[in-house]
Amino acid sequence: MLQTGSKPDLVLLDIMMPDMDGYEVCRRLKADPATANIPIIFLTANVSSEDEEKGFELGAVDYITKPIKRNVVLARIKTHIQLKAAADFLEDKAQYLENEVARRSQEIEAIQDVTILAMASLAETRDNETGNHIRRTQFYVRALAEKLQNHPRFADELNERTIKLIFKSAPLHDIGKVGIPDHILLKPGRFTQEEFEIMKTHTTLGRDAIATAEERLGVNIASLNYAKEIAYSHQEKWDGSGYPQGLAGDAIPVSARLMAVGDVYDALISRRPYKQPMPHEKAVQLIIDGRGTHFDPDIVDAFVELQDEFFAIGERYADSEAALEEKARLIDLVQASR
Repeated sequence: MLQTGSKPDLVLLDIMMPDMDGYEVCRRLKADPATANIPIIFLTANVSSEDEEKGFELGAVDYITKPIKRNVVLARIKTHIQLKAAADFLEDKAQYLENEVARRSQEIEAIQDVTILAMASLAETRDNETGNHIRRTQFYVRALAEKLQNHPRFADELNERTIKLIFKSAPLHDIGKVGIPDHILLKPGRFTQEEFEIMKTHTTLGRDAIATAEERLGVNIASLNYAKEIAYSHQEKWDGSGYPQGLAGDAIPVSARLMAVGDVYDALISRRPYKQPMPHEKAVQLIIDGRGTHFDPDIVDAFVELQDEFFAIGERYADSEAALEEKARLIDLVQASR
């Protein structure tokens, strides 16, 4: 009945039975998750303390000796039915609260993700790069991180959780470009030294914008910690010749080192209004040439092993001609207004 029908609220169980005694029945009921929570009261003529102790050890909630008294049995049943009802209520409540917390957590995480993508998309609308750049760099960075998560140099930091956070943070790497004047940001040619110095401030502007948003929220969001690292340090170089701080080697955050490779590769293979895309093979060679100077050597080695995957990501999220033409039109408008 217990295996095929509805579950009772309580079981009254004799001990002395043919074939299988009550102790074995109790043991089997408690071993099955489907029946383990059903209260069991032993009704038996066995009155020794050892028998009673054995029954409780097996999971029984009460032990009534024969000859039974009707009122005693009914009182014990009522008590344990009430206890079972209270336990079921608390279990249901706990499950409800657990489900509700999970649902709210998913909502908050979704809001954070949407906010990050909205901020990143805002930056991209002002940049001379295209919207799919943020998607491509996200997947480049994740591929590199997953490749390196068992590497001795990176295993302590790159786990499943941090890789997920870095993936979410990657779109904000150029958020600081929102603060760069159009005549510099959208300039189709080379920057003057003065223009380049202004352009370099996008790293600091990006970090500060994210930090300000975090302060106004009044909470510390783990993904934004990586976003600040990436925004501020993805232009640093392994040999210390990058900016804004001139960090070198392992002083550069891992997240920023990963982004540096993905960002440069994408810039090389992508068409811009002022340049044609570079062939994948040539872009790979330039990344290799930067091993130990521009880029972390081990990350470059991972990139080389993943180069086919990088190519596939670039193809999957390639920019449409319409998007490129729109960017070119925007740059023409800015240039004409100067």
